Amino acid sequence: MALILLFAMGIVNFAIHRAVSDSGHPLLAQMPWASRRMGYGFGLITEYLMLLACMLMTDRGSGGWVWGYGLYTAANGVAIWLILSRRI
Repeated sequence: MALILLFAMGIVNFAIHRAVSDSGHPLLAQMPWASRRMGYGFGLITEYLMLLACMLMTDRGSGGWVWGYGLYTAANGVAIWLILSRRI
């Protein structure tokens, strides 16, 4: 059950990452040129590796990783809300 929950949170994090990339927020334009060029792909790889690591650790019996990834997902949710509502 924990792996299914992690997978669902992973889908949410990928969707959040895509929403930020497609938002056209002014902060994205302020990123350095190299970061903008590599940023989207590198960010997706990072999201994938974090999800994979949490799923592997949870499969090995470390349940705390689910809570940690849940906090990470919640923080991403707050960040996307702030970005899309133009509060930052």
